[in-house]
Amino acid sequence: MLTIPYLREHRETVIQRLKIKNMDATPLIDQLLEADVIRRENQSKTNELQAEMNQLSKEIGQLFKNGEHEKGNQAKQRTADIKESIRVLTAGMQEVAAQINELLVQIPNVPHELVPPGKTEADNQLIREHAELPSLFDGAMPHWEIAKAYDIIDFDLGVKLTGAGFPVYKGAGARLQRALISYFLDRNIRAGYKEILPPLMVNADSGFGTGQLPDKEGQMYHVQSDDFYLIPTAEVPVTNIYRDVILESSQLPIKNTAYTPCFRREAGSYGKDVRGLNRVHQFDKVEIVQIEAPENSYEALEEMVRHVESLIIELGLPYRIVRLCGGDLSFTSAMTYDFEVYAAAQRKWLEVSSVSNFESFQANRLKLRYRKEEEKKTVLAHTLNGSALALPRIVASLLENNQTKDGIVVPEVLRTYMGTDMITK
Repeated sequence: MLTIPYLREHRETVIQRLKIKNMDATPLIDQLLEADVIRRENQSKTNELQAEMNQLSKEIGQLFKNGEHEKGNQAKQRTADIKESIRVLTAGMQEVAAQINELLVQIPNVPHELVPPGKTEADNQLIREHAELPSLFDGAMPHWEIAKAYDIIDFDLGVKLTGAGFPVYKGAGARLQRALISYFLDRNIRAGYKEILPPLMVNADSGFGTGQLPDKEGQMYHVQSDDFYLIPTAEVPVTNIYRDVILESSQLPIKNTAYTPCFRREAGSYGKDVRGLNRVHQFDKVEIVQIEAPENSYEALEEMVRHVESLIIELGLPYRIVRLCGGDLSFTSAMTYDFEVYAAAQRKWLEVSSVSNFESFQANRLKLRYRKEEEKKTVLAHTLNGSALALPRIVASLLENNQTKDGIVVPEVLRTYMGTDMITK
């Protein structure tokens, strides 16, 4: 969430940068700034009246003591009138404050100056690519057919137990999941990230803090009786650890990693492009989260990108990295890099990670600040996160790319975790 002082000072810049996100924010920002003028005027009037009332309170006793009862009663009446005026002004300010907050949460984060213009993923900017695409044998299968042939993922059983988009992993499929989770966590920990095991449900304050709420697209599962939300990513509970916290600059950077199941309704998703593991409602993901000082956050973003890239390289998957254009950028992000891996049987690129810098947008909602030692004051921190990595499409790509007539070759880095170098029927 942007701050009002920032919007007042940078109105034109914000309007121009949000056009990169294909949004004309002029009416919304002007309405918000007009409401803020009213709020500040009312606050100024309240302060003046409060000062007058404080002065009268000091004078009333002295007036009665001096026998000036008429003046004393007039001062008492004036004090009562001021109290009523303050009550009316306070109620008005509360109403305006609610209006301001309602308007503020509708304004997206401002994209970084390097974010390219564009409307869809077709306009994303290719950063680099390592795309030695595998050659498959005749009769090679897409991963959903491999899953059935090898009895390692059962999509039909998931439908029986829950519904479409809730696969059941079996045997070597379950071991592959566990192997990937352990491998990702171990590599993240070696890179300096502290492991967290958070709850899988969060309250509304946590959903608001990281920008999932208000849930405009209806993607979160909501437990209405308790007003809890199933997490769409570990980013939500892990980042909210620092909600309403003031850190010391010496504590930065904070680097956390977490494995969790993730839950997304994926409303409106259907068709051939969501077959198998391409789009599911429950999936496993390992997340990395950083809290950084503003001057270091883009260096941290590049470090996170290099780290995620190293994971994909070690798995031996063809990949490419793109910088999202304005139209493909999320509401909360200032800059995002997407990682895509190639699934050979489908002949498709599949997104497996987004690595984002939210700058101070989430921190303002979270009230997450740190104290600058040299200035003895607190400022908003920057938050970043990324998938390291989301499992479903990694599994899809591994199964398709590594299939042979004798079985599915397990990447070398996973063999200790799997206890085998080949998945066979």
